[in-house]
Amino acid sequence: MLRSIWSYRGFISGSVKREFQSRYRNSLLGAAWTVLNPLAMIVVYTVIFSQVMRTRLPGVDNGFAYSIYLCAGILTWGLFAEIVSRAQNVFLEHANLIKKISFPRICLPIIVLLNAGINFTIIFSLFVLFLLFSGTFPGISFVAIFPVLAIQIAFAIGLGIIVGVLNVFFRDVGQFFAVLLQFWFWFTPVVYPESILPDAVRPYLNLNPMAPLVSAYHQILVHGQWPEWGSLLIPAVLAAILCIVGMRLFRKRVGEIVDEL
Repeated sequence: MLRSIWSYRGFISGSVKREFQSRYRNSLLGAAWTVLNPLAMIVVYTVIFSQVMRTRLPGVDNGFAYSIYLCAGILTWGLFAEIVSRAQNVFLEHANLIKKISFPRICLPIIVLLNAGINFTIIFSLFVLFLLFSGTFPGISFVAIFPVLAIQIAFAIGLGIIVGVLNVFFRDVGQFFAVLLQFWFWFTPVVYPESILPDAVRPYLNLNPMAPLVSAYHQILVHGQWPEWGSLLIPAVLAAILCIVGMRLFRKRVGEIVDEL
């Protein structure tokens, strides 16, 4: 499979380039929308939670702390949501391409992953520049971002492939998962600190594999500390399982996908 993917690297890179260009074609601001959309969300949540609801981060005196907390959560959640949301419809959206051209179908999830990665790299790089110029860069603990990010990406693409294959055969899967993703967002401490939750609710966060990942980003970027690696064990194992199950499901059903489309 890796050899076939490498053979079609030109197809993958060309598709990524075309999709990025088509997204901002005939747009005056172009790729700036990659920054403006999450920035608008961050401003809205800052006003609602920091001003209206008087949310504060315990043990942090930095004036930028809550904005950094929001950026760390929203930007990384946005990467997860984009990968999963795009992957769940990738086979349906490219139905004509799948029927007309012979190529490894696994290239499509890879294209989704690369496009999401480019968008994330743009906005997250600007966020890092803000940390540097504001004097809030976390220091050496920043390198912990990369293994946490790797776990999250593996978790997202594994889940995305499973949902994407199932959505070809059962279209309700995509509709249900879109709704689930909205509830999932609010059940993850992305825009609010875990400390504001009632004591009876906090234990249920252990059932949410995204909660320790987002908390790890907050620990690194807000507090400048190393994440609790033990808390990432379950998301890492779950990510590996989802990738294995997703690939097996894909290989088993790839021949039937064309017929269903």
